[in-house]
Amino acid sequence: MSDTQDASDDLSGLGGFFFYVFIIHPCTAWILRPGRFERKKSIMYAIAFLAAVAAIKSGVEMQARGPNHYQKLGVSRASNPLAIKRAYKKKSLELHPDKNKAEDASDQFDAIKQAYDVLMDMELREVYNKFGDEGIKNNKRYNENQFLVEVGIFYVTWGLMAFMLTLGKKSGEARNWTFTGLVVMLVLEIAIISSSGNPLPSWLFPTWTEYEIVWLLHSLFPAFMNGCRSLGAFLYVDLDAQSRQLLLALQEQGKDVLLVLRDVQISIQSMHAGGTIAAGSTTATAVPVGGGPMARATPTGKLKELQDRLQTSNTNVAQAVKQLKNDGNKGSSSMGFYLMIIGYIVISYMFSS
Repeated sequence: MSDTQDASDDLSGLGGFFFYVFIIHPCTAWILRPGRFERKKSIMYAIAFLAAVAAIKSGVEMQARGPNHYQKLGVSRASNPLAIKRAYKKKSLELHPDKNKAEDASDQFDAIKQAYDVLMDMELREVYNKFGDEGIKNNKRYNENQFLVEVGIFYVTWGLMAFMLTLGKKSGEARNWTFTGLVVMLVLEIAIISSSGNPLPSWLFPTWTEYEIVWLLHSLFPAFMNGCRSLGAFLYVDLDAQSRQLLLALQEQGKDVLLVLRDVQISIQSMHAGGTIAAGSTTATAVPVGGGPMARATPTGKLKELQDRLQTSNTNVAQAVKQLKNDGNKGSSSMGFYLMIIGYIVISYMFSS
């Protein structure tokens, strides 16, 4: 892990933020544009695109940081001093300047010697695991107050950025998802750094330090945040607008009912006035239709017309109600809370195993 890379972590994080906001987010919005793909395919393509970009970007940045001390010696994070000593002897024989003809043979040999010195000193090893090379240089130790200040600055800054980027009605769910991820990441970071021992399972990135795990979380968060923004806007449903449409449909249905009932009332009154309806009689008056032949307008016919109109209106209202219920269930704001609880349970299980 180079000095230059350690010094430029903050700039790298800021650069990643602008990269995702001004380049990746518009590309994701293009994929999710309505009508470009089917709804399910659009979501799948967007998630795959974001995952690929995040994996490639993080991989390139990790490669630029160079191997850590465990990777230089070819040992795991859980290796004991005896295994580290054996690995060092093997590597020192391979990379000794007398046998290694590479131009930087001396630098390679010095690198494994430095890695050996750090990993064999249990105190330095713990500092290296928690804070990296920078912690070794600055003789840094875990201090709860200092740690809380540093964590507070980072998460408050990103929380404000996330809040500003998710302002607006369409971004409500995206804001919930983003802050849920932020809380899960905070819990994970506190569990990693504040633990006195090695809290990570041996099978999880066996050659990575806790410092690098936290760096990876910080590196992936901008991708996660902008993915939430894009998908949240795509899946947004305006329930108020659908409610207004439903009310308008009900209003039109009521108008149809009143109109047909008024026609039936007028028809019956006309029949009574003309003496065409007797007790038990179903005779009706003749009414011209469209300038054509005379059509018989009966109460039964008017009621049949009312029934047809009501069936049409009921179909429209039923569709609006169904869509409103489905979208209301999709837009449940409690989903973020449940995901946060599940994430916390998974994290707790990982670190207790």
